[in-house]
Amino acid sequence: MSTPAIRLSGLRKTFGPVEAVAGIDLEITDGEFFSMLGPSGSGKTTVLRMIAGFDRPTAGTVALGGRDVTRLPAYERDVNTVFQDYALFPHLSVIENVEYGLKVRKVPRRERRARAEQALEAVQLAGFGGRKPSAMSGGQRQRVALARALVNRPKVLLLDEPLGALDLKLREQMQVELKQIQRDVGITFVFVTHDQDEALTMSDRVAVFDAGRIAQVGTPEAVYEQPATPFVAGFVGTSNLLTGAAARSLTGRDGTFSVRPEKITIGAEGAPGTVSEVIYAGPVTRFVVDLDAGARMVVVEQNRRTGKAQRGERVQLTWQQEHVIEIGGNRAA
Repeated sequence: MSTPAIRLSGLRKTFGPVEAVAGIDLEITDGEFFSMLGPSGSGKTTVLRMIAGFDRPTAGTVALGGRDVTRLPAYERDVNTVFQDYALFPHLSVIENVEYGLKVRKVPRRERRARAEQALEAVQLAGFGGRKPSAMSGGQRQRVALARALVNRPKVLLLDEPLGALDLKLREQMQVELKQIQRDVGITFVFVTHDQDEALTMSDRVAVFDAGRIAQVGTPEAVYEQPATPFVAGFVGTSNLLTGAAARSLTGRDGTFSVRPEKITIGAEGAPGTVSEVIYAGPVTRFVVDLDAGARMVVVEQNRRTGKAQRGERVQLTWQQEHVIEIGGNRAA
């Protein structure tokens, strides 16, 4: 097997009495687009900073390409980091921003200019080198920051919520572009985000963080369709959790079960209940249904028809048994 681009072993980080990272073991494959997903305070950014060398672990090791770099400073690690604020120099042109790191490393002027132009071409900004950052859009500035990181040809590129400052439409556009750039350059991307859609859209694999630990690692499909814990089921998308008497009534089994809203149909037969809320969201409508069995269920329907259920209306819900997932177990029988 090939050597992982990143290997974290027993990684811990404390800040006084606070344990920000509580013992993480993780391997990230060379050339992988890997996302660290979790809410604020879950430890994902602290892990990224330890990989980058900005923070030193309290315990454990960080290895890059098989080399233990735990005690090496950031400038001796073959990684680059793109931050949310981009940190471009406003007085320099775009191409001067991109080649700045090469200039610090005393790369000859002709070579650094050629490499900077190649980096701008890779992020679809060829011909923009003479502009100042202030004359560019938010998405373009984000790509300049990306080019500045790529020009150093790192083995690993770390991205700390780089799309967080963009508006929704531009963020969605940049998600597609960022994944395409990663495929083109072929290096390992480690992407930190609290946005589930970003992680699911771009990643080869996702690690879901919860209170300083990794709750689950897997492909986007596996994490979404087979959540390992109630936290993962609730954080990655929306999930209906069935427990206690409601679980026994609706599944015939004891345990904790998850059913995604888009898997449920409002029909003429099934589990009876009452619509308590109707939320129109453009392409879809969300229905909140209080079942007689004691569970509150969210149902999502595409807006393909008129005559939808109204608030206070009695309805019945159905779903396929294969879509009932036992948390920590398998699909319900």
